Amino acid sequence: MPPTTLDSPLERVIGGPSAKALGKAFGMETVRDLMWHLPRRYSKRGELTPLKDLPLGEQISVVAQVLDVRSRNMQRRRGQILEARITDGVGTLTLTFFNQGWRAKELRAGRQGIFAGKVSEYRGAFQLQHPDYELFDDDAAVPGRTALEEAALKAWAESPMPLYPATAQMPSWNIARSVLTALDSLQDVVDPLPDTLWETQGILPLGAAFEAAHRPRTDSDWQQALRSLKFREAFELQVALLFRRQQQTSMRSTPREPGRLLELFDEALPFELTGDQRRVGGVISGELATPHPMHRLLQGEVGSGKTLVALRAMLQVAESGGQNAMLAPTEVLASQHFRSIVEALGPDLAAQLNPVLITGRMPASERRRALLSLASGNSRIAVGTHALMSEGVTFFDLGLVVIDEQHRFGVEQREALRQKGTQPHVLAMTATPIPRTVALTAFGDLETLTIRELPPGRQGIQTFVVPELEMPKRAERVWARAAEDIAEGRQVYVVCPAISGGGSQSVEEGSEQALSDSDLDSGESSSSRPMRNVVDTVQELRSMPQFAGLRIEALSGDMAGPEKDRVMGEFAAGEIHILVATTVIEVGVNVPNASIMIVRDADRFGVSQLHQLRGRVGRGEHPGLCLLMSEAPQGTTARERIEAVASTSDGFVLAEIDLDLRREGDILGTAQSGGRSTLKLLRVTHDGELIAHARELAALLLLEDPKLDAYPELKQQVARDEAHLENLAKS
Repeated sequence: MPPTTLDSPLERVIGGPSAKALGKAFGMETVRDLMWHLPRRYSKRGELTPLKDLPLGEQISVVAQVLDVRSRNMQRRRGQILEARITDGVGTLTLTFFNQGWRAKELRAGRQGIFAGKVSEYRGAFQLQHPDYELFDDDAAVPGRTALEEAALKAWAESPMPLYPATAQMPSWNIARSVLTALDSLQDVVDPLPDTLWETQGILPLGAAFEAAHRPRTDSDWQQALRSLKFREAFELQVALLFRRQQQTSMRSTPREPGRLLELFDEALPFELTGDQRRVGGVISGELATPHPMHRLLQGEVGSGKTLVALRAMLQVAESGGQNAMLAPTEVLASQHFRSIVEALGPDLAAQLNPVLITGRMPASERRRALLSLASGNSRIAVGTHALMSEGVTFFDLGLVVIDEQHRFGVEQREALRQKGTQPHVLAMTATPIPRTVALTAFGDLETLTIRELPPGRQGIQTFVVPELEMPKRAERVWARAAEDIAEGRQVYVVCPAISGGGSQSVEEGSEQALSDSDLDSGESSSSRPMRNVVDTVQELRSMPQFAGLRIEALSGDMAGPEKDRVMGEFAAGEIHILVATTVIEVGVNVPNASIMIVRDADRFGVSQLHQLRGRVGRGEHPGLCLLMSEAPQGTTARERIEAVASTSDGFVLAEIDLDLRREGDILGTAQSGGRSTLKLLRVTHDGELIAHARELAALLLLEDPKLDAYPELKQQVARDEAHLENLAKS
């Protein structure tokens, strides 16, 4: 039999049934996957798990002691219910079994063990129905036990016991058995890290780290193991990101020099560029003119002029006959970008560059004309949705890929569009400011540029929280204020988290998902009622006397493309007074006459989303007003989110607040993609210094050995991390 390594199939090492169960529950395929399934926490057989604040509706594993057991008859049918109460010495939890009276012989008062199940509630008390459990050996005194046996028993009781992330089908102790079986089989674990790092960074070799993490003898064992594995995760991730960037920038591409097209455009601008626009524009222009592809992430506040910077870059590429592709996450945003680009170019430049729009729902005849224009090189600017990445779209000379709202697309999608050219330049943009630790982790293969300065003349936006349950009069005042602004000739947005009620709570494809009850802390859900939705809100507003005679229309992502364009066009033209929409209007939509943004169930949105929505108003001569309506109780994290948005208009400050308030999975994504799906130990909310330090060490290593020739195992690990990088970039 071949030796067991980290790349050995699980089935060969732990057996088919266990391997199949672990694969189904956690996507594990190899011993490496199992070793990286690290304990959620550690307990001791002599210590009990606190039973206070157990998460209702979630699968748990606790170490506890049986307090008492009793049996009672069922009231409505034949049979008996066995109830065993377990305790941590303070609180209690009830284990409930139907027609399994024989368990009373096992669950004797005083016995300790691990108990696992889904937490439910019955008559105000928490319980586990039909839980799994594994009892510890009976510690009752045994006559004649030697001092050595007593010491061994004491060491066993006090040694840390790993408790793993588990499922109902695969409880923690079954995972532990599989882990120990694999550990006993492992031979000569190959460590991908340079051994010099073991001493300089004080970390354990990989094999020793896995042993100490999964089979610790003392608390210091697993603590040192997790520190070592966390450093490894940070270092390997940064090597992978920098290695990818190094490969990208070493490629050859066509230099794109600025010329007359950009001069004509700048001469026609009715305003001066801001200092930040000139600065980042100069950096981009310089990199476009080099024979190596640019890979940049441009982040900036809502309304800071990122699209203008991108358009000037497109003109520089178009000067030599090169083509530009601008990718947007939604049809509404793609159409908005297309119209604004055509308008900004003016009739002469637009005729010369022939911009085209490509979406999935456009008429076949228009699509054929647009595709022919791109393939022939006649069109030098294409704006579109995911449809730009389809096989039928070809370019004559794709020189620049611009990706708006970068966080909506992954590396794989970015690459699909980039592959339509010969090493084109890439400019990704986001209006969601990104904290440095997140940028280093999720977008570490892109150099970041930042615009903080807003164009002069932009009106400010006031933001207020409207607590509907605590201040119902203020909630009523929201609609009166909207009517007042409309009477003065302005327009209003009303945003809801859902499209319709009843069984459908759908939100836009490609937009951030509205936060569900499971995303909120216990007690944060506004109530048991469904989320506010567009369909019902339109009817509600039309029935209000203050809006009699006004035009109120709906806009959502499930509408046909022409219908969305019509509604958005009529709102932009001032023909619609109130636009009730989902987050389809979150980014890119520009209606200067709109002065009020009302967000219903604002606690259902993230901080960055609310900041984006607020940026839709205050874009013209009138100050903006953003009203965040919510039933979230005071003191909850949901309420803190919306109060944070109301406290500042600085998106970069909000990004840091958001980082503190949000869970790690919300920041970096949780989707499986064939590899390590998310960060295992690293937390960007707490490990910023470690991530930055690991990046410095990774940069030094690649400076000495750019191709990693001296570290073949690390090079293999970089290749394995490709799927991991894809998931991080989709967050």
